[in-house]
Amino acid sequence: MTRMLRRVITEPVCKRRKIDQSKNQPQNFNANMDSAFSNDSKPHEVLRTFKSNLRKKFECLCEGTSDERNPTLLNEIYTELYITESESGEISNEHEVRQIETQSRRTATEDTPIKCNDIFKALPAQDKPIRSVLTKGVAGIGKTVSVQKFILDWAEGKENQDVQLIFPLPFREINLMKNQTLSLLHLLHLFFPETKELEISSGEYKVLFIFDGLDECRVSLDFHSSVRLCDVSESASVDVMLTNLMKGNLLPSALIWITSRPAAADLIPSECVDRVTEVRGFTDKQKEEYFSKRISDESLANRIISHLKSSRSLYIMCHIPVFCWISATVLERMLSEAESEGEIPKTLTQMYTHFLIIQTNIKHQKDYEKKVKNDEDMIFKLAKLSFEQLVKGNLIFYDEDLRECGIDVAEASVYSGLCTQIFREEFGLYQGKVYCFVHLSIQEHLAALYAHISITNNKRNVFNKARKSPQVETSISELHQRAVDESLRSKNGHLDLFLRFLLGLSLESNQNLLGGLMTQTVRSSHSNEKTVEYIKKKISSTRSSEKYINLFHCLNELGDGSLVEEIQHHLKSGTLCRTKLSSSQWSAVAFVMLTSEDELKEFKLSDFDRGGNKAERLKVLRNLQPVIRESRSVQLSQCKITDEVCVALTSALRSNPSHLKHLDLNYNNVGDSGVKLISTVLENPHCKLETLTLRRCKITDEGCVALTSALRSNPSHLRHLDLSYNNVGDSGVKLISTVLENPHCKLETLELRWCKITDEGCVALTSALRSNPSHLRHLDLFGNKVRDSGVKLLYELRDDPHYKLETVGIW
Repeated sequence: MTRMLRRVITEPVCKRRKIDQSKNQPQNFNANMDSAFSNDSKPHEVLRTFKSNLRKKFECLCEGTSDERNPTLLNEIYTELYITESESGEISNEHEVRQIETQSRRTATEDTPIKCNDIFKALPAQDKPIRSVLTKGVAGIGKTVSVQKFILDWAEGKENQDVQLIFPLPFREINLMKNQTLSLLHLLHLFFPETKELEISSGEYKVLFIFDGLDECRVSLDFHSSVRLCDVSESASVDVMLTNLMKGNLLPSALIWITSRPAAADLIPSECVDRVTEVRGFTDKQKEEYFSKRISDESLANRIISHLKSSRSLYIMCHIPVFCWISATVLERMLSEAESEGEIPKTLTQMYTHFLIIQTNIKHQKDYEKKVKNDEDMIFKLAKLSFEQLVKGNLIFYDEDLRECGIDVAEASVYSGLCTQIFREEFGLYQGKVYCFVHLSIQEHLAALYAHISITNNKRNVFNKARKSPQVETSISELHQRAVDESLRSKNGHLDLFLRFLLGLSLESNQNLLGGLMTQTVRSSHSNEKTVEYIKKKISSTRSSEKYINLFHCLNELGDGSLVEEIQHHLKSGTLCRTKLSSSQWSAVAFVMLTSEDELKEFKLSDFDRGGNKAERLKVLRNLQPVIRESRSVQLSQCKITDEVCVALTSALRSNPSHLKHLDLNYNNVGDSGVKLISTVLENPHCKLETLTLRRCKITDEGCVALTSALRSNPSHLRHLDLSYNNVGDSGVKLISTVLENPHCKLETLELRWCKITDEGCVALTSALRSNPSHLRHLDLFGNKVRDSGVKLLYELRDDPHYKLETVGIW
């Protein structure tokens, strides 16, 4: 149990054992120090001490409890995370596990990877200097460890040596100062006393501020405030100080790095952020690297990896480093020869239940039971705390929260791996304590345990809030149905994983596991049939893909795969397009495709359309919108698509415009109105479409107006455009030429067969290509009314070595 909640800020635990620092210190460490600082001996010594102190503080990685006698050096265990440049810091309303499941489908080639130490370095195509970076990522994905590694590499003289001072200021620490009025210099002197000797305001030093954990910020950040603060020695409230620092009014030359979970990312206005990055966790290769480093026995490490791969839901969760640690903790014991008894966890509930039991055993090994009266009672109180704070949306708690649940603060200290504490004596500022779980999923599992024990032992539904009035006895199936409804009502999905755990705990196998930990007066296997039917009913009526996908995961926790197995059979046999599907079955199709190990490379409407009417096609597109959103290529050729169907199509594409690379709408009745709808996707700056084919779609120059307008606003991605067999005419070609002459246009292939183009259109094309000759390679004008003068213009371009044009098709 002692690893389940962690110490937030601790003295470096490495001081508990002797570590040869020379092994981890680069040979030119002193040389780097000398080159970075001024020749003045006093500041030189201060900066050396400052850097040395940060190195000692961040050189150890504390997995679980901070009371481990053998802490791990970060450099020994650290596995590089997959970090990408993100499109924006926009808010996400999905549960973070769902975000991980979605990201797991995307290949590493889709995004621009950035090494953690390079986040302030501009990419080749970027010429603007980067002052402020917002890094987002789900809980436990590795944001704080990335910060720790960044600081350690700097302190050891390995990276970013152009920066002289790094000030790590986690929001958890800043929260305890939210009512203070002080200057930036005063704050820095309080947190970093050794800097009192430095003239930070003089601009002599390049400074980096790191604000870790924006999602935990309890300071009101008002970026619309008119209060302007420019003097580092001028006192102000903490919120005014922070906002002016982030806006660049205060120390405008300072670098700013903010980390946040996705739900809080939009607290910082986009104009205050030069780059948004996203920590995506471990790639599949990095997962294996982590377990190889974490487990010294190579054979055991390989067995653990093999087992995790056998369960799609577990392997997806391994994108999160904290879940890798949880899995390693459980599976290292269960798969070892000495302790090979018991069913190996295959679901999230089984994994977390085993983890809870293992941590309790560790607590007993450390002789903590002498200080805690009743172990079961303590677990129940912590589970109650987990539930009550989860419902409120709280992830960090204070002494009063513990007392409300009957937890003695001294007992919480005994469970130091389970209850995190910050003792402010570290900085000489406060005596306060802050508590949180190692990872949100552990809080969700304990919350589910509280709900389960409450119903089995006391017949009490935890969602019934009338505590003073007599509780009406509730059955387990009624609790499950209420939990399903509460989860579906949640706007941000904060109860989704809780629901999976709650349903999983009702299985007899998991109740047997809990038997040695918690007293259960009633076993509940009989109630699951009602719960399964209720969930299937909700799947039929739930249109939100995020919601019904979680419900399928719930069925998996309950051991019911009937819907999914039926759809898998149809997909494998090729009979799906001939089968009339219910709403729940269509949801199952989407779930199967979205949770498949294979990347969704192509969506073909003909695989699902039974040759029905327009209403049938609309139904397919609407039901499979989540699949379309995640597909790299959408093939709708010869599917009798109309402008009305384009409404459903563009709705799907607008919600995830950066994913689609190829769109085929050939031989459909799209028309100008349909092209206008598609153009709303193309003009989105996040749209990365590379190929668009619109052969014989009844498009005129009117449609070309919308299409070219969109491409002018976002010209840098489209590589192939096919408008053949449309009534484009010379007026349409002139519009297309305005796109071609844009220096940012990257179009390589342009097909305009049988488009009623004359020499007049050729003049516009050649003029545009002369002004931007570097990209177009293939031009097809077959079947148009091009005479000798037009042919001559185009062939001159083709034959001129200054231009990239390779082929011109006319006859």
